[in-house]
Amino acid sequence: MSLSLVQSRALLGLEAAAVTVEVHLANGLPSFTLVGLADVEVKEARERVRSAIQNSALEFPHNKRITVNLAPADLPKDSGRFDLPIALGILAASGQIDPARLAGHEFAGELSLSGQLRPVRGALAMSLALHAARLSTRLVLPPDSAEEAALVPDACVYRACHLLDVVRQFLPQAPDAAPAEPAPGWSRVSAVSRPIAAQYADMADVKGQAAARRSLEIAAAGGHSLLMMGPPGAGKSMLAQRFAGLLPPMTTDEALQSAAVASLGGRFALARWAQRPTCSPHHTASAIALVGGGSPPRPGEISLAHHGVLFLDELPEFPRAALEALREPLESGSITISRAARRCEFPARFQLIGAMNPCPCGYLGSAQRTCRCTPDQVARYQGRLSGPLLDRIDLHVEVPAVAAADLLQAGPGESSAPIRARCAAARDRSIARQGKLNQALQGQDMEAQLLLDDAAASFLASAAARLGWSGRSTHRALRVARTIADLAAARSIALAHVAEAMQYRRSLMQAAGA
Repeated sequence: MSLSLVQSRALLGLEAAAVTVEVHLANGLPSFTLVGLADVEVKEARERVRSAIQNSALEFPHNKRITVNLAPADLPKDSGRFDLPIALGILAASGQIDPARLAGHEFAGELSLSGQLRPVRGALAMSLALHAARLSTRLVLPPDSAEEAALVPDACVYRACHLLDVVRQFLPQAPDAAPAEPAPGWSRVSAVSRPIAAQYADMADVKGQAAARRSLEIAAAGGHSLLMMGPPGAGKSMLAQRFAGLLPPMTTDEALQSAAVASLGGRFALARWAQRPTCSPHHTASAIALVGGGSPPRPGEISLAHHGVLFLDELPEFPRAALEALREPLESGSITISRAARRCEFPARFQLIGAMNPCPCGYLGSAQRTCRCTPDQVARYQGRLSGPLLDRIDLHVEVPAVAAADLLQAGPGESSAPIRARCAAARDRSIARQGKLNQALQGQDMEAQLLLDDAAASFLASAAARLGWSGRSTHRALRVARTIADLAAARSIALAHVAEAMQYRRSLMQAAGA
């Protein structure tokens, strides 16, 4: 038979669309043509496949006109994931393996010139697509990619190390022949239930900074975003790097979603399974690097931080366009990337932790050193953060420098474990009450679930009017107050809860001069 069909999948965002690799061998002038909206990486598969087949002691049909079509034709294909299905299609069309036995399998893998199989991006997305469609298809993947895909419950995944390992499983057989012995490089990958015991840096390393530690606890309990401001060396980065350890352990669904996005970006590792990501891009990162983009679209840092933490150090130093691009994802929890031909949606439910100096020199309001900046320089520096962006950050906290004597004499701070337990209890209260975290409260749900005392409501109304708060700022202060009440196991929001929440909504200039 001169025509064969092999199944695979292409990546378009988190979607793993089915692709049929059609291979036809015909008489005529020898050639190797690859069609189907293939990227440069896919077109280069012709040379990899040719060398891999020859170096595996298999026959490459040099005297045939080879046409490979990746259907559907309007779906972009990239990366070397189609090397293995193309090679199998050529071998099936030339009669070296049985085309009928390929049914019920899907293949992906990059081939080396020697025939060894190399891992590919998005293996977990492929397995999740099969799981969502409830298909009983068997996945054949290279090492590492197979272990990644096997994390999906009930997935049927086979690991193959070499092209020959795959070929031996699909050789033509007589009807009464005994099944072939499995090759040493071919095996079924079991879905091992991995214990969720992620390791994070401990808050016990942080000495002092009671206000900052309290704000981190509130942020973790309610899912709130946080901005820390203080002089250099005060401990802002140290605090942010330990924030993920205050969040509750990831559920299996959260771990799969986070791992699937990391797999698309080529960042997934089994050692970090069920560990909440902390992404900390450099302040020279562009808007596309943060929100994603490219053709085909790839996830950005906000999606790679899904169900984790996005830490932006030196926040005012980021390009203005990059910071403004964060406004919609902070509200919606997702990002839609639209290009001329394609539109992709990536999840982006992250917690933003920002850190900044109060002025260009960094020492405004510091007791250790005198600030050299003029009021105009301070205003311009803090003005790099727009009002709409600051409105979307729930907690603003000052992180002062700790005196050397206090730093040397202070004992270890409270460790992450008890703080995490308090945060988990507060989260459980909010989810039991309203089915979501306090940060996600909107509209009528907010009015029904806040349970604000009369004294607290009167105090908040007068204070918001005096401070000139927007409606968004007022609502965010209410959400923070609800989280503070949950941490205190209080049914309603009292005046003390509102007063503490208001301390975290002060303007930057007020905090710097405090």
